[in-house]
Amino acid sequence: QVQLVDSGGGLVQAGGSLRLSCAASGRTFSTYVIAWFRQAPGKEREFVAEISWSGGSTYSADSVKDRFTISRDNAKNTVYLQMNSLKPEDTAVYYCAARRSWDSSMTMTRVYTYWGQGTQVTVSS
Repeated sequence: QVQLVDSGGGLVQAGGSLRLSCAASGRTFSTYVIAWFRQAPGKEREFVAEISWSGGSTYSADSVKDRFTISRDNAKNTVYLQMNSLKPEDTAVYYCAARRSWDSSMTMTRVYTYWGQGTQVTVSS
């Protein structure tokens, strides 16, 4: 079992940066694929980015591909989401999630077993 704790959100001006962290408990962290999702008020939760077990492979949504970078440090049981050039439309609660497999279903919330509690990101114009 894995417990995930999201942190690092806050209020930032458009064009600014934030780094989110997803800290995990348990000794099996490196056996999980980790993703970030976000959910804006009144909208469905949407996929942002995912990283493979070792960090060798990543996949990002087109809307963030040139601005956000996902990385992981298995020694620290932590995954990061570096967010640059933030836009007001990036405002949302951001969640990390974990699953065992790496396949094309990465954008579907139902394939993830564990979720963090979420961290609020607000970008002002």
